[in-house]
Amino acid sequence: MELEDQWWQGQLAADIYQALRYKELKLPSYKGQSPQLNLRRYFADLIAIVSNRFRLCPAARHLAVYLLDLFMDRYDVTVQQLHMVSLSCLLLASKFEEREDRVPKLETLNSLGCMSSMNLVLTKQGLLHMELLLLETFQWNLYLPTAAHFIEYYLSIAVHEEDLHDGWPMTLLEKTKIYMAKYADYFLEVSLQDHVFLCFAPSLVSAACVATSRLVLHLSPTWPPRLQRLTGYTWENLVPCAEKLLIAHDSDVKEANKQKCQKPGQQQTQGQAVYHSSGQTATVAQYLHRPSVQYPQQAPQPGLAPNHRPASYLSHSAASLQAPNGPQHGNTQAITSSQDPKSNVPSRAYQVSMHYTCAAPCFDR
Repeated sequence: MELEDQWWQGQLAADIYQALRYKELKLPSYKGQSPQLNLRRYFADLIAIVSNRFRLCPAARHLAVYLLDLFMDRYDVTVQQLHMVSLSCLLLASKFEEREDRVPKLETLNSLGCMSSMNLVLTKQGLLHMELLLLETFQWNLYLPTAAHFIEYYLSIAVHEEDLHDGWPMTLLEKTKIYMAKYADYFLEVSLQDHVFLCFAPSLVSAACVATSRLVLHLSPTWPPRLQRLTGYTWENLVPCAEKLLIAHDSDVKEANKQKCQKPGQQQTQGQAVYHSSGQTATVAQYLHRPSVQYPQQAPQPGLAPNHRPASYLSHSAASLQAPNGPQHGNTQAITSSQDPKSNVPSRAYQVSMHYTCAAPCFDR
């Protein structure tokens, strides 16, 4: 559904949001019963890489993966056919979400490096046939809200000047908003990587992405009343989903720290404990059950580190994607994380807003 640019700031924002919430109540059921479920991650990555190559909007990417999930849930499809299905889902989603001039062209798709590595050549007749099959499967209804459709509406009030950062009044509001958007985008992409997030409503996943972003940025209270009123979700509603996002984030941070420790000149060891700002061992459970956590009083920090950002899926190379030969598909891409060779700060699981300069890989976990 191609919505007006920045609809969340318009006069009809509340009405559009309620229409999306109403529509998500009628989404098709997902059972997770595909025989090729172990290959889902690979094809989700394929869609993400191709969509980033064409700079498609997040809504198109999320809709494409959702269409793929529903189709795989209903049909037993061969691996070779899944390549065609995945790209057809992306084309349909881009036609639904993007302007016509941004929809990928057949010739450009066939020229991608990943196409030759997969030994795949798309034909106009084959794509038309697959698109028709997809449309008939979904009864020509592609109005299917995803978490990406809600995120901007929630982000519009995700950061406020009255929020506290590490227990101190916020001094860099606009920069904090930028990092909030980056982390929300990161968690949104994390939610694409596992079909387990399909058991949650898209609006709840989106709200959990905002909540976990506030957690890792050390904004308090973690889930303020304004966000509870806007989303309709309490902190308790978000905990199951937020826990899965935080576990993925913790894994990404540890992997990034492991790569950082392998750099010459680093004094850290791989077995080093993970700490947050209070000096206590950080666990996911500690963060999840303290929605209004206040951080220890300490000297005000100058702001967010300028070179700190969550790993971007935009850094993935389409040429690095290799076709699967079976279930072994987890290491399909090489991740390049930004490193700061001058940094010698102990690793912190969620103290990422101030000193942590190692990007957390978003896909390769």
